[in-house]
Amino acid sequence: MSLQPLTPVNCASLIQPGCSLLQLDGEVLLFGQKGWPKRSCPTGIFGVRRKQGKLKLRAISFSNDSCYIPPLRCPAVARLDPHDGFPESYLIHGGLYLLTLDSRGCNRKVTLRCQEKELAGDVPGARYGHTLSMVRSRGKTACVLFGGRCYRPAGERTTECWNSVVDCPPQVFLLDLEFGCCSAHTLSALSDGQSFHVALAREDSVYFLGGHSTSSDSRPPRLFRLRVDLLQGSPALSCEALATGWASTSAIVIRTGPSHRYIILGGYQQDSQKRMECSTAVLDDDGIRIEAREPPAWTADISHSRTWFGGSTGEGGALIGVPSEGKSTQQDAHRFYQVTFQSEASGDRPVEGEDGTQGCSQGSTDMEESPPLEDSEELYFGREPHELDDSSDDGGEGDTYNEEDQEDETQAGYWVPCCAGCRVDPHTWEPLYSTELHRPAMIFCSRGGGDAGDGHWVHALCMELTEPLLLKLSCGNAKYFCLDHGGLPVCQEVTPPRKVLPVKRSPMKTTGLQSQKKKMNPSLKMSPAKKGFLRRLFQ
Repeated sequence: MSLQPLTPVNCASLIQPGCSLLQLDGEVLLFGQKGWPKRSCPTGIFGVRRKQGKLKLRAISFSNDSCYIPPLRCPAVARLDPHDGFPESYLIHGGLYLLTLDSRGCNRKVTLRCQEKELAGDVPGARYGHTLSMVRSRGKTACVLFGGRCYRPAGERTTECWNSVVDCPPQVFLLDLEFGCCSAHTLSALSDGQSFHVALAREDSVYFLGGHSTSSDSRPPRLFRLRVDLLQGSPALSCEALATGWASTSAIVIRTGPSHRYIILGGYQQDSQKRMECSTAVLDDDGIRIEAREPPAWTADISHSRTWFGGSTGEGGALIGVPSEGKSTQQDAHRFYQVTFQSEASGDRPVEGEDGTQGCSQGSTDMEESPPLEDSEELYFGREPHELDDSSDDGGEGDTYNEEDQEDETQAGYWVPCCAGCRVDPHTWEPLYSTELHRPAMIFCSRGGGDAGDGHWVHALCMELTEPLLLKLSCGNAKYFCLDHGGLPVCQEVTPPRKVLPVKRSPMKTTGLQSQKKKMNPSLKMSPAKKGFLRRLFQ
């Protein structure tokens, strides 16, 4: 195993706690960032490149028939291996989205396809910190969703606990992807809700390890085995608690090969106590075996930090981020490390070397079946593979994300504190007005705004505006003053109407009989000398 530090190149502020790492066709994808979509990357999904100790991100595009996927934090993600002619894909719950590889350009540029699945029946509500697993039984496939946290129901909220979260009910949801049907099941063995646990699946069984309970604020050692029998008509579910418990939360699960052998890395034993140990979980016909294994040689930054986060980068690899000590800027807030273990397929070789390059293959060489080439892709014909790799990582600065090109969101944006008592928190905000969807409603104050005094934006929630008044101010032309600048006046100052310039009317051209008369009787303009000459000539 090895532990290698990585230096992010103009992308450190994007990799934050709560993000997810996916692997599709050898590509590592970063998903779940706050503040997206943006013009530089409308999808909010980035390709992760690790080469020569540097960490770079590359914007990933969607196909034309794809749908929009919101930037979900701590979502439930399940990997679907290729089966029955279906390609490798990922299921992401927050809604339910299916992410697959659409095409790959000659310069290794990846295009994804995102499709939203319609669900009916006992549809699970919005939550985070839950798990999504795939089970197979009797030749059929289904998804198992369990755990998570959600905001307190509207009927139970008070001023003190308005934005507090609670454990979701300990129900197991079974999702049929073919027909879009959902069913909820309550099992006696699962009496308490849990979140940020680990879920490992093999055939018809799912194992739930660890987790945190908000009701008791504890991480009890737990290990459950859930069996799903997909009978015709109505499935049968059973759950049992195993004797060997496991206590941890937010751990990273690393797959080491095609067999059901996993490495469980990181996590927390208590709120501020990290789990520095490393374990190996093996699933077989007899059940599950959890064995301790030697952890990597942690650096001082990792050992002394109170928090850490990360995800799996493929078979035998993981990306870990820890907060930087004494760093106040957002670009230098975290330090990143690449952890590499030995995999089953690689033998004595590490899974990913120092360069961390991923192999790729071209699926079809028939030009009639391939999509139209982009201008940047036509330049790569006739180049050697090593030149293609160098151009994708080092020379392709046009596709590499650079956070310096983005607007400074610390100075302007929806999530900036609008006043001294601002109540909008990007982590706990929920829509309040009917006009809100993904961002809080704001209104412009005509006073303040720095030395220029040309106004500033404030949140409608912080100004305690009712929805009818907010709609009225948004549609009208009246000036508004926030609570720090006098509040809403009784007699509102009305913006002077715009000056309307008079329309210059040009004379209409004459048509019809009038124009014909003018042509028949033209008027001749002659000087008196000419008139006298013509008079004497005809006399």
